Amino acid sequence: MSSRPTFFSSTVGSKILIGLTGLMLFGFLIGHLAGNLSLLVGAEAFNAYAHKLESLGPLLYLVEAGLVGVFLLHVVKTLANYRRNAAARPAGYREKKWAGHTSRKTWSSTTMALTGLFILFFVVTHIRTFKFGAWYVDPATGHRDLYRLVAEIYQNPLYVAFYVVAMGLIGMHLNHGISSATQSLGLSNQRTGRTLVLGGRILAVLIAVGFAALPLYMYFAHQVAQ
Repeated sequence: MSSRPTFFSSTVGSKILIGLTGLMLFGFLIGHLAGNLSLLVGAEAFNAYAHKLESLGPLLYLVEAGLVGVFLLHVVKTLANYRRNAAARPAGYREKKWAGHTSRKTWSSTTMALTGLFILFFVVTHIRTFKFGAWYVDPATGHRDLYRLVAEIYQNPLYVAFYVVAMGLIGMHLNHGISSATQSLGLSNQRTGRTLVLGGRILAVLIAVGFAALPLYMYFAHQVAQ
């Protein structure tokens, strides 16, 4: 009988899966941000990017299905690991120890479960709003005018605020998640630990700020144009 299911259901195996899936999702965020930055160029560039993805046809659906699978596996394993850790200390901690004292705990690490659940809610909302949102057609190309939908959504100050808050929480999640993933996968040691933590923090900030800047740019650019 294969020992693989037993290993990946163990604490060590679960942490490895959480780390691997987390880094895969982080890679997706980098690619997604790179594509979304075409919003800053204009409607033609962004719609061309969107159409290029749609032209992949069945391959795009396969990639999306794989991405959903990775995301769900990350969520399920993270929540299972959180429950297991909570069960191991039912009395809880008498005193919180924060970074700089006797523990490596930070706000990012302590709120990983909460930020993760909020991110799950955000992802569902985001997909429903854009992927399955209003379907406008660009008369010049005959393809979907996704730029028009994005521009309309980002004129709603409540959605812009929601998006910016979500990016802040994603940044917090990544801040701890990147360094934790490298540690779980054995990539972090006494020599590289500080560098990986700092690098993870910088990347988390860049990702969060990069995504948050887009709705803010679209909103204020439209206000100026009026």
